[in-house]
Amino acid sequence: MQVVHTYGLSAAHWLALLRIGLGLWWLESWRHKDKKGWLQRGTGIEWAKGVATGHRWPVVGRCFDRVVAPRPKPMAYVVVFAELALGLGLTVGLLTPVALVAGLLLNLLYLVLMIHDWAEQGQNLMMALISLVALLAMSWQTWSLDAAFHLFGA
Repeated sequence: MQVVHTYGLSAAHWLALLRIGLGLWWLESWRHKDKKGWLQRGTGIEWAKGVATGHRWPVVGRCFDRVVAPRPKPMAYVVVFAELALGLGLTVGLLTPVALVAGLLLNLLYLVLMIHDWAEQGQNLMMALISLVALLAMSWQTWSLDAAFHLFGA
């Protein structure tokens, strides 16, 4: 087994910090979201509909029309509270593998929806990469409720 040398903390602690940072990033995404607009006025889903309708890949618009458009209110709640759940789960390390996979999928969904926006692509690619690294490195082994409760093996 190769010994990993790091500065200050162990590799497991650095990975835990990466996971916690990703959780805080999701919490910030949730915090700055106009929740009243999303949940009461439907502004988020209307915005997404405009993006999906004019998308360069027609399949995105068709999928939006089949999955999201018939149920805009529940889908708004899914988006808003998924970001909150991901942020909390990753920050405290509860059900971390589930949160990392869900976050990876959500970031890939956002990436496909916003494929024309370079700023969004960078954020979603970075978050997806962190999710993948944190998942494959089993970042829930340190500083997490998962480790405290022995929920997932090493």
